[in-house]
Amino acid sequence: MVSGRHPTGPPAPMPMPQSLRDYALIADGERGALIGPHGDVSWMCAPRWDSDAVFSGLIGGAGHFTVAPVGRYVWGGYYESGSLIWRSRWITEGGVVECREALAFPGDTHRAVLLRRVIAVEGAAHVSARLEPAPGFGAEGPGRLRRENGDWVSRSGSLHLRLGGAGAARPVRGGRRTTALAMDLRLEAGDHHDLVLELSDRPLPARPEAGHLWSATAAAWARAVPGLDITLAPEDARHSYTVLRGLTAATGGMVGAATTSLPERAEAGRNYDYRYVWIRDQCYAGQAVAAAGDHALLDAAVRFVSERLHEDGARMAPAYTVTGGPVPDQRTLGLPGYPGGYDRVGNWVNRQFQLDAFGEALLLFAAAHARGRLDADGWRAVDIAAGAVALRGDEPDAGIWELDDRRWTHSRLICAAGLRAVAGATSSPGRAARWAALADSLIARTAATCLHPTGRWQRSPGDPGLDASLLLPPLRGALPAGDPRTVATLRAYTAELTRDHFAYRFRHDGRPLEEAEGAFLLCGYVMAQAEHQQGHQEEALRWFERNRSACGPPGLFAEEYDITQRQLRGNLPQAFVHALLLETATRLTAPPGQPRGEK
Repeated sequence: MVSGRHPTGPPAPMPMPQSLRDYALIADGERGALIGPHGDVSWMCAPRWDSDAVFSGLIGGAGHFTVAPVGRYVWGGYYESGSLIWRSRWITEGGVVECREALAFPGDTHRAVLLRRVIAVEGAAHVSARLEPAPGFGAEGPGRLRRENGDWVSRSGSLHLRLGGAGAARPVRGGRRTTALAMDLRLEAGDHHDLVLELSDRPLPARPEAGHLWSATAAAWARAVPGLDITLAPEDARHSYTVLRGLTAATGGMVGAATTSLPERAEAGRNYDYRYVWIRDQCYAGQAVAAAGDHALLDAAVRFVSERLHEDGARMAPAYTVTGGPVPDQRTLGLPGYPGGYDRVGNWVNRQFQLDAFGEALLLFAAAHARGRLDADGWRAVDIAAGAVALRGDEPDAGIWELDDRRWTHSRLICAAGLRAVAGATSSPGRAARWAALADSLIARTAATCLHPTGRWQRSPGDPGLDASLLLPPLRGALPAGDPRTVATLRAYTAELTRDHFAYRFRHDGRPLEEAEGAFLLCGYVMAQAEHQQGHQEEALRWFERNRSACGPPGLFAEEYDITQRQLRGNLPQAFVHALLLETATRLTAPPGQPRGEK
């Protein structure tokens, strides 16, 4: 038996922000939501990833949708394997309550459908539900909630909202309007109750049936995610793939993360909006799934990157919206931000040139060709990217870490790797010779200005420092594993920029590494692959295991990891970390020196 009652007290206050390690992600490819341990959906943008948030409590804005037990409880949760269907789980004083959570999958580009099923797993359950929508990061106002055919509906700006399953909810007024809903649910053991929230920039269709949506979503995830049983840690590899799929829109574009403004370092000013598609990150993901043998996300990456090259040529931007549009300028919202952070949307990457993106695109295309997935349009994109390297290969660029413009060593070496990869893939002897010669020239010119007196690579002609990015070109084929420069760089980097099998990008200043920024998890997986390439399998496994533990219960990775406080730092989840976990889990199962992507 299920009964709905008016709440006995005032509506719950806005949920407090939690440690990032405790948030779970649900996503449908077109948008995502973060769910905290108290059942709070405190972050969700609609209708698209880079739209304004409807729930922005995570960064100090208004709006949340909270479902949680009444009384004392202990939180837990887990994903249904091979999906982004999350089960919040609470042990209460009277039993066990779960809330099954998902965005209906695959997502509609105009309409988000948020599914929440409350289940009394053991014993009776008393659960409180609170909905307070706040479109436009709260700036637009919630609109007036009203009853319509047993549901609650509203309209705010261009956004239509409908909540089904809340007929017993009590309206909460803001001035003269109903701006929020509150409801208590009492369930007998074994019962469940569905809440279905729809958000759309178009008029809503007929109300969907919750049971059908759940069945369709579970079936779609089962079709979308491969087994990946031959990788190390298959469940973690599948989970990373699932996260990548959840972040990938129908256009093929994969956002860098689901969030904005989550700080990489408290009060350090490093807070950015990652709800856009970085060409580099997309290529990392494509190469990872190519190595694992999957075609769907590989095809998506090739399609998105190819289209950008065909449209913009040598002026391809480092990042785009998921629809292929320009990233908007950075601005603030006037919100408090996540504690220790700010409230930025948009990104200044739209003003940068990043040479290495062209090299990564070439590597992606070569990986696609090795899997038989590169068509004529893809080969034309190869020509465009290789031409861009020839045209702009000597220009200063912002580099992989998006810093000031220099002739970064990594940018030129990774372009050489890409050129060598496509030279080995093409059936045209003329193109192969031209691209190989350009790669040789890039490496020779870079060695003339960026080789440290000790024999290792340095960051740029004017910066003798070490950098984690310098480990990548040998992994991608720019240089042999046994090249003295490769070996010297790896050993120097290990000695100077790693601690306890966590890795850092570069040295910011004279402070201890962990005081300047968090360990950079992407770099930890690169270290695992670098040691594997050198034949040091035991050391490679140490790096892999150490870095895959740097997450919270939902198994999501942020960009950085604070090794002192054991906390995640930066936007969540960070796509390129999940991509490198998947790639590393695949490559470490093959003998060192085996051709890339071949098993």
